[in-house]
Amino acid sequence: MKQRDPLEVPRNLKMEVDRISNLPGHVIDKILSHLCLRDAVRTSVLSSKWRYKWVTLPYLVFDNHSVLVSTQDQSLVKTKLVSIVDHVLLLHTGPIHKFKLSHKDLQGVSDIDRWILFLSRGSVKEFILEIWKGHRYKLPSSIYSCQKLIHLELFNCLLKPPSNFNGFRSLKSLDLQHITMDQLAFEHMISSCPLLERLTLMNFDGFTLLNIHAPNLLFFDVGGVFEDVSFQDTFNLAVVSIGLYVNNGTERSLAFGSTGNLIKFFACLPHIQRLEVQTFFLKYLAAGTIPGKLPIPCVDLSFLSIRINFNDMEENLAAICLLRSSPNLQELEILARPDEQATIARTSANIVEHFPSFPFHQLRLIKIAGVSGIKQELNFINFLLANASVLERMTVKPASTDSGWDLVKELLRFRRASMFAEIVYLDP
Repeated sequence: MKQRDPLEVPRNLKMEVDRISNLPGHVIDKILSHLCLRDAVRTSVLSSKWRYKWVTLPYLVFDNHSVLVSTQDQSLVKTKLVSIVDHVLLLHTGPIHKFKLSHKDLQGVSDIDRWILFLSRGSVKEFILEIWKGHRYKLPSSIYSCQKLIHLELFNCLLKPPSNFNGFRSLKSLDLQHITMDQLAFEHMISSCPLLERLTLMNFDGFTLLNIHAPNLLFFDVGGVFEDVSFQDTFNLAVVSIGLYVNNGTERSLAFGSTGNLIKFFACLPHIQRLEVQTFFLKYLAAGTIPGKLPIPCVDLSFLSIRINFNDMEENLAAICLLRSSPNLQELEILARPDEQATIARTSANIVEHFPSFPFHQLRLIKIAGVSGIKQELNFINFLLANASVLERMTVKPASTDSGWDLVKELLRFRRASMFAEIVYLDP
């Protein structure tokens, strides 16, 4: 029998393989940078030139997309995760600029200490650790020696910096969520990061006074239970989103000085451009003396979002003060707290009648949500429509459909300072 000739690889396929193999090194690096770690490792089979390229990746991300664990057994999950990270770090060569560990099945394990120690000996610039299960993970002391860090992001961690910790001198972005840290350690860390530009704090324990000393801070986002907030040397701060949570719906004792919280809060925010007053923080701002206008207007403020109880006289006054102190406001967002407004009103007077006409020469867009058509809400809406001379659009979204038609009739009755203003009713 005649022996068959071996099958030949098609010429065009050979050319494709050669083309992949002969790509310039910088092109291969670019391709790998757009792949998750799991897919980057798989490129080893393409050719000998690709085989060990992934081990030089400067960005290592261990998450649910790059690390697949198909078992519900927690001990097996832990074993596989630890094995994968150990294997990658063992083979890795060159600098690691980014290290992210965020897997839904990840718990605080001692192996993380080893990995952080390993990273601290290099030049890691971005470190993200998210512990999604179990108790707070106590960070090892080696994390505080990562002085090349530019971005640090921690979730469900316990921070206890050593006594000789002098801050992260290169850090520009800090994101702390569900963390525990004592008061002095928190204040020292913030004030010892001279280049800090972005700060996010969510659901924290161990400290209740937010004393922020950060000369280069541009962005501040906070949400949690705290007693007081103060800024020092934050004259560059442009974007602030701040929410005060209240446990079990009970009011906390709100601190304020002789000048009141409004004046104190804005004293070191001369260039604020965007402000979001979330949850119960307007109640905090309304504590103490409420001026008709701030001593120094917020001339750069173009966006303002307020969550308000329209039945609370002090909150109404604080909101009006903010509006009258923002001459260049372009976009306004108001969210009513309907759960509180169901209680007995603390004021029945039309507060806005006591203020002289104050035209908003830049206000073009207003969004109002969560309203139920009570008198205080309608008075406030009427005040805005009567003073927004260049208003282009107002959207109103009630809390429920119960008073929808009556609300529409009232809105159509109000006089508008802007002949181009469009009022849009949105279904709840």
